[in-house]
Order: sequence, then C-alpha cells, then structure tokens
Amino acid sequence: MDSNKFMLLENSSLKLWYLMKNNENRRTCSVHEINKSRKLHGEFHHLYEELREHPEKFYSYFRMKIETFDYILEKIESKLMKNWTNFIRDPITPTERLVVTLRYLATGSSFKTLGFTFRMGASTVSLIVREVVEVIWNTFQPVHMKVPTENDFENIAKEFYERWNFPNYLGAIDGKHIRIKCPHHSGSMFYNYKNFFSIVLQAVADANYKFTIIDVGGYGKQSDGGSFRSSSLFHLMENKRLHIPEDAMLPLSAITVPYVFIGDEAYPLLNNLMRPFNRRNLDAEKEYFNMRLSRARRVVECAFGIISAKFRILWKPIETSPETADKVIKCIYILHNIIIDKEGISIDDEQLPSHHKFGAQRENNRPTAAASLIRDTFKHYVCRNKI
Repeated sequence: MDSNKFMLLENSSLKLWYLMKNNENRRTCSVHEINKSRKLHGEFHHLYEELREHPEKFYSYFRMKIETFDYILEKIESKLMKNWTNFIRDPITPTERLVVTLRYLATGSSFKTLGFTFRMGASTVSLIVREVVEVIWNTFQPVHMKVPTENDFENIAKEFYERWNFPNYLGAIDGKHIRIKCPHHSGSMFYNYKNFFSIVLQAVADANYKFTIIDVGGYGKQSDGGSFRSSSLFHLMENKRLHIPEDAMLPLSAITVPYVFIGDEAYPLLNNLMRPFNRRNLDAEKEYFNMRLSRARRVVECAFGIISAKFRILWKPIETSPETADKVIKCIYILHNIIIDKEGISIDDEQLPSHHKFGAQRENNRPTAAASLIRDTFKHYVCRNKI
C-alpha cells in the first residue's frame, strides 16, 4: 500500500477516535450530579401540584390565578413541546418551562439561582426563558394587544369619556426606563440621565389600565423627548398610519377637534398629542385644565405601578443582552393585559406607584400654531363643562 494512503487512513482513524472520545466526555459531563435529581428535589416537581390545591398560594407564587395560568399553557403548550429522544431521558415539559419563566419574571432571580432551585443548568434556564417569552408574545399579541383600528380607538375614547370625563381621548402615553445590565462594548448608549443603564419603553394605556401600544428598545442615553421622536410610535403618528379616527364633535357642542393622546411635560404638543400648559404663569383656567388632564393621564402611571408590583424583575437590572431584554419586556406587558382580561383589576392595584418613569425633562418642544389652537379649544370646553 502506498505510504501516503496509509498515513491518511491512520490520521482519519485517530481523528475519528478523538471525536468519539470528545463526544463521550461531553455527554458524561452534560448534566451535573446535582441536577440529575431534578424530578426528586426540583422545585417544580415537589411544589407545583401542591400550589394548585391552594389558589391563594398559587396566586402569590405566579402573580396570576390558576385559570389564567391554564389558559396561557393551553395556547402555547404545543409550541414548547420538544422532540423526545433516547439521549434525553427526562425532558423538561412545557408546564415546567412556563413555571420557570413566570418565576423568573415574578421574582427577578438570576438564572443561576433558578438553576439551583429547579435543578437545572443556568444556561438551560436562560434558553428556556428566551424561548418562552418569545412564544408568549407571538401567541397572545394578536389577541390581547392587537393593533387598534379606528373602531377600537372610538370605543377607547368612549370609555375614557364615561370614566374620566375627558372627550376625544385615545389613551395616556408615558415613557419608562427599564433597568438593564451594562451591555458589552456599548459605551454610554444605554446610560441615562438618571445614572443607570436602561432600555426605554413608550407605552399607551386605555381606560382599563391595559396597554394598547408599546414601543420597546430606545437607548437610555436619549432625552425623554428625543426617545419619543425616535420611536416608531411617533413616526406612525406623523405619517398618519395609526388609524386615528377623523376629527369629531365634542359632546354636547358643535366644536370639532381631533382625537388626542395625552402625555406629560416631557412630550411635544402635536395635533394628536396633548400635553399640559407650562407651569409658569398659569391662570385659573389653565391650572384647571392641567388638573383635568393629569386626572385623565393617571391611568398609565397606575398601569406602570401595577405591572411593577406583579413582576419584580422590573425592580432590578435585567441581566441579559438588550435583544433578550426587549423580548422579556414585551412578554411582561402582554401578560399584564392577559391578567386584566381574565381576572379584572383590583382597587388596591390602582394605588401602586410607578418606577423609573420619565421625569419632566425640559425639551425644546415649540408647538405649532395648529396644535396650540387645538389645546386652547379643549381648555375652553373643559372649563365650561366642569364635572
């Protein structure tokens, strides 16, 4: 046999032996000894069934009722099912995956901490969370946070008028800085004026404390007004692609004005976005209008408070990449809507404060004459129809 061919065969055999040995080592070390007793000592296997027998404890553990949990699981179970193979003797079931993810969102515990609790590797917990939050958003967004149509906006405005006595009102808009761990090689892009790293969320809430529009992913270093102007929400509003209804008459009058969102001082005054008058040199009518505006706008602050109280991960930095943090945030906000749709809302929740919301940063938001005229029209109407 040719010596070159012999050497080639010998090298191939050595390479094959080396690969087989490597795979053997990898397979024997893939599951830690502690995690092999997952079904015996893991939190899911010795606690989940007991929690279902005690609804109040179940609610405290998951921040939702048993019926809501079952509803979510039923819709996503097939999408979380993994193929069973002879290499994986104890696959992690969809129920356990959902439990791990909800516990992560409810407590903000690190992947390592949850790994010890559920007897899994930290990388396994990380992978589960990334998969489940994405599945939850993709499955429930078209149902519980669908893109509002003109008819939807008209219904929202009707509810706001009935509940908060403010006409042609499409929702309260506000921003929130979500804490994140400093991303690698990001410089100061995510470092905000409040001296922590954050991703910016823009959100619109309706009269029932549900979120109708969210925009996630702004850089923390941007000013409050700059974050809004760089958001997709602003561009959709400017390009008239938000399906906002045509101008309508105010109740019990012949005055026609646009439908508007309501924001605080951090937002610009636009044709479809209302903000309070400057606090300096307020007369009695402007002060009363600001009070009515603030009363109607409190729904979004209460919604932020409710969501922060339920999902304690928002109380600390999210220790993932910004891309994963975006998915986690979207999942939390769709879960908030699901819980309200299924369980309603308690009065106690409405009293909760918000965390890390926008401040009243001063911006050079010089309004147009048309926007100023619209606000003056609302002011005159509100002051002459005091409730």
